[in-house]
Amino acid sequence: MKHIIILGDGMADWPVKALGNKTLLQAADTPCMDKLARMGRVGRLMTVAEGFHPGSEVANMSVMGYNLPKVYEGRGPLEAASIGVDLQPGEMAMRCNIVCIEGDLIKNHSAGHITTEEADVLIQYLQEQLGDERVHFYTGVQYRHLLVIKGGDKRIDCTPPHDVPLKPFRPLLVKPAEGTENITVPEGGADLTPSQTADLINSLILRSQELLKNHPINLQRIAEGKDPANSIWPWSPGYRPQMERLSDKFPQVERGAVISAVDLINGIGYYAGLRRITVEGATGLYDTNYENKVAAALDALKTDDFVYLHIEASDEAGHEGNIPLKIMTIENLDKRAVGPIYEAVKDWDEPVAIAVLPDHPTPCELRTHTNEPIPFLIWYPGIEPDEVQNYDEVSACNGSYGLMKEDEFINEFMKH
Repeated sequence: MKHIIILGDGMADWPVKALGNKTLLQAADTPCMDKLARMGRVGRLMTVAEGFHPGSEVANMSVMGYNLPKVYEGRGPLEAASIGVDLQPGEMAMRCNIVCIEGDLIKNHSAGHITTEEADVLIQYLQEQLGDERVHFYTGVQYRHLLVIKGGDKRIDCTPPHDVPLKPFRPLLVKPAEGTENITVPEGGADLTPSQTADLINSLILRSQELLKNHPINLQRIAEGKDPANSIWPWSPGYRPQMERLSDKFPQVERGAVISAVDLINGIGYYAGLRRITVEGATGLYDTNYENKVAAALDALKTDDFVYLHIEASDEAGHEGNIPLKIMTIENLDKRAVGPIYEAVKDWDEPVAIAVLPDHPTPCELRTHTNEPIPFLIWYPGIEPDEVQNYDEVSACNGSYGLMKEDEFINEFMKH
């Protein structure tokens, strides 16, 4: 049997008063996911291990069954892998957002969703002005870029910018982390102390603000009424992770693929031994090309044993706190991804198992990630259905899989 995971990033949510205390999954029109829930089986999954921040990297690695305390090295190294930066011993990688600062506040984590083309010019400019033997900036996608510091010490306290919209940035600058006695730095690692590393990063942040303030790209953005990309914000440091390939854990996965517009997910796929499929029109936003993503996933399923199809749109809508937009993204996932994939594979000679789930909730009310359990469904030809009739956070509480954790979900999904 072949396997496809369809992941709607941040799709789970809290009950919303204006929706009659329904969650967005309950309020959205999702006939395809409800049908698969009826024909398949449903449960809930804890995707955030104790002591971990509910980031997409933590949650997606959990969905794939990785032991977080053993392999987690932060977002930076995952994004490095995705954009083809092969980290060497002693190199610390950090996710480096380009953000919009207004006054002293972090206005948003994405510089008003800057384009990759504009951001590339700014990142190259920062590399010319701030880069040296120790510091290197690399262009990623849209607002998500990479900072590599040779000899940096990852035992620092960094704040993800999407967690602090409209908060003053100065109190959130990098500090040496407390309680890191048990965190080891790999051999050939840091020649800077945590304090020196924090000082270096904060200096880069403040210098970037001076450099970007009057850059022509930003003057143009301001003239067009857009948010300027006027500061970097590095976070989630780490070294090259020691992750096993999915094929080592599941020998039936001789060949697998990942499809995502998000570097972070492609980086997880790289270390998991999945080939990356680039899809034209995949944006990581609400206008992403669902049809091209579905076509790529179905093509991959013809030759591969496992496909991880990741769609980011719901998470971005959650961060914006936009309820109608998030409902639209859920309905798009249902009608333009889940439905067409099921209809295409249901009669294949070689059966295909489908799982649908988010990685974590991104409640519109909170505008950031939480660590509550998420609902999942599993369907494959011949599965014995449980009693659940709909796919949502509340119905999943009655699912026959119960509440799973660690690698229980992926082991259950892959055993058929």
